[in-house]
Amino acid sequence: MNNVEHSLTSAEITQLWAAYMQDCALMCQLQYFLVKTEDNEIKQLVQHGLDLPQSHIPTLTEIFNKENYPIPYGFNLDEDTDVNAPKLYSDSYTLYYLQQGAQIATQAYSISLGLAGREDVYNYFSECLQEQIEFLKMINNVLQAKGLYVMYPMLPKPESYDFVQNQSFLTGYFGERRPLAGTEINNLFGNYFRNALGSATLVGFSQVAQNTDVRKFMVRGKEIAQKHCEVFSSKLHEDDVPAPTKMEDSVTDSTAYTFSDKLMMYYSTGLIALSVGYYGASISASPRRDLGTAYNRLLNEILKYAEDGADIMIKHGWMEEPPRAVDRDELAKKKG
Repeated sequence: MNNVEHSLTSAEITQLWAAYMQDCALMCQLQYFLVKTEDNEIKQLVQHGLDLPQSHIPTLTEIFNKENYPIPYGFNLDEDTDVNAPKLYSDSYTLYYLQQGAQIATQAYSISLGLAGREDVYNYFSECLQEQIEFLKMINNVLQAKGLYVMYPMLPKPESYDFVQNQSFLTGYFGERRPLAGTEINNLFGNYFRNALGSATLVGFSQVAQNTDVRKFMVRGKEIAQKHCEVFSSKLHEDDVPAPTKMEDSVTDSTAYTFSDKLMMYYSTGLIALSVGYYGASISASPRRDLGTAYNRLLNEILKYAEDGADIMIKHGWMEEPPRAVDRDELAKKKG
């Protein structure tokens, strides 16, 4: 990669901006988990997870300042977290939260790396990606040592390779359905697990939300996640494939202020956006038509839920505007 620096492209500034916002939110959550986690091994992982965004913010700030680009407001501990609040989630939940966060970050940094043309931006995202790969390995090792690692289902070994013989491979509405393909199992299982974790997250958020709109939004999200888990588990159970366990028992009975409504809405709408991506990928990787139809139905439901979440954030002034193109019509109106 050459050393010629250009102004940040739309792809680079968008990814840097999103990374800054995510790191700010992550620091608020992890500082709370650091205080509340009791298990020493998990606490060490939380500390490592906190060290990463704390080391990122100065680098991101330097890049923004070099470009004379305004620093996002983001989130901060004083406004968005009470580390002295009672414990809201179990240590096992915290461990799964770290695992999912590291998996998501690995994917996000990989995308950002592919979009980076400028050397300093490329090097930054490359370093972040390597950090997350190592962090995910550390988390998985602890999960396995504690017997908490969620294994995807096993598949029988075929005697030899084979080819699809007829169109029944695609059917699924009527008559006998073929067994689930490996990619279909992986997506159903993974989507179940993410929704189970998301449901537990939203149960906790609903208990500590201060605003009525936010509380109702979290309860609705929990109900949607639970319903989606039922859809995914029913498809798995048709072929006697086990689904992961639910996680609502990972939430305590605390109702004290813990995270700001703004932070919880940011996190929740981020989870919805991720679900949209996962469901879209699942549609493309599910040849059986009944699965595609189910995913489309669930996708439409969460798209409406996402829109309602955005409305709440805008209504309360919580949605920070991301980088965008210049409104030429508005400029023309000002001149006139």
